[in-house]
Amino acid sequence: MADNLSDTLKKLKITADDKTEDSLEGCLDCLLQALAQNNTETSEKIQASGILQLFSSLLTPQSSCKAKVANIIAEVAKNEFMRIPCVDAGLISPLVQLLNSKDQEVLLQTGRALGNICYDSQSSKEQFASTNIAEELVKLFKKQIEHDKREMTFEVLAPLAENDAIKLQLVEAGLVECLLEIVQQKVDSDKEDDITELKTGSDLMVLLLLGDESMQKLFEGGKGSVFQRVLSWIPSNNHQLQLAGALATANFARNDANCIHMVDNGIVEKLMDLLDRHVEDGNVTVQHAALSALRNLAIPVINKAKMLSAGVTEAVLKFLKSEMPPVQFKLLGTLRMLIDAQAEAAEQLGKNVKLVERLVEWCEAKDHAGVMGESNRLLSALIRHSKSKDVIKTIAQSGGIKHLVTMATSEHVIMQSEALVALALIAALELGTAEKDLESAKLVQILHRLLADERSAPEIKYNSMVLICALMGSECLHKEVQDLAFLDVVSKLRSHENKSVAQQASLTEQRLTVES
Repeated sequence: MADNLSDTLKKLKITADDKTEDSLEGCLDCLLQALAQNNTETSEKIQASGILQLFSSLLTPQSSCKAKVANIIAEVAKNEFMRIPCVDAGLISPLVQLLNSKDQEVLLQTGRALGNICYDSQSSKEQFASTNIAEELVKLFKKQIEHDKREMTFEVLAPLAENDAIKLQLVEAGLVECLLEIVQQKVDSDKEDDITELKTGSDLMVLLLLGDESMQKLFEGGKGSVFQRVLSWIPSNNHQLQLAGALATANFARNDANCIHMVDNGIVEKLMDLLDRHVEDGNVTVQHAALSALRNLAIPVINKAKMLSAGVTEAVLKFLKSEMPPVQFKLLGTLRMLIDAQAEAAEQLGKNVKLVERLVEWCEAKDHAGVMGESNRLLSALIRHSKSKDVIKTIAQSGGIKHLVTMATSEHVIMQSEALVALALIAALELGTAEKDLESAKLVQILHRLLADERSAPEIKYNSMVLICALMGSECLHKEVQDLAFLDVVSKLRSHENKSVAQQASLTEQRLTVES
């Protein structure tokens, strides 16, 4: 087999030059056979032989063996190590030209070859960005009427559109207008092919909006016709379009200026109506997308109060009963963004027993780390932003205190910090209510560990000492602090390089000495 392959490659070099049709076809069949038996090894030999460079001359529209050559390229490009060599051998341009072919087999193999060359390979996509593939593909796409040919082009476009530079090229070449047209044509059809095209087209549209430059270009300060058209998908009766509209909104909402403009122009009401249509047995992907959009829109400070008064929390709370982790995750994130520095809203939500009980339940969702983390963060945020005794009591009665103590041991510094600040507020405002829970959750031992651990971040050490001082008002916790010899650990921190930590260590040391 190996000898046979070497002979074939030698023979191919000679026949490729003088283009002897029959022996050329034979050599190519031989190569395809070898690739079918051992793709990796054969691909290595093909690369070593330098034959790739010859393939571009065999990919011309006049060549009778172009389908076979494209098939060979598709096969070798299944190997990651072959993708850049295919680009370097100048195969992209002739392959792109073949997308104009009327021959189904040529189209199929060409699409496979282009798709495989750019599949999952950042560097080959970068190489594509320096060719005119975006322009060629869009030109071709505009000409194609048959479903199969369009699908084939879609399959090449999708992996390419993952590269930001190519996204922008595709937008500039007018792909978006084609996609919007397809959506308009297919939206009311119930034919299988049309439904597929509608989905592929709207998905690709959302993908183009993932690039910052392409997204801003299409947003055009909120005046863009593309932006307006995509917004009109949200109230549509078609699930796929609702989904694409909500996802596109989430993508447009990636910077503050866009978010502020969209909230001022009524997008929130559209998204709330959409959510409302999906409360009962709704479409999970649509729920997830609409919540993602609301979460992003709630990030700028100026939007929070507007969204709260529009009734977003009520709309979001309708999904508390959802059993779908992706929906739970976005729901939690949206509420957390909305109450950031909004004391009244935080208090209102923090006194909502149904919500707090559900949060406590999700704090135990071991299988879904994201949901578990977000529930903990929202519990902590309700206390931090409301600073309300009633909220602390509600959380204590629902069994939430122990989760905040566990959160203080998280591997994420930001979560540890949020937990310690919430616990310090609990200790300052409602120590009597919480002391039993704090004791059984072993809070004092955890604080000792955090202070003694050299790897703890400065803000963790600082917040832990503030909390220790606040716990001294409880008899049982005070006793635990004395038993654990905190003085030794704290006095070492007086010489800490962080000024705030060193200062707090002195204050804590004084407090511990007075109270001992």
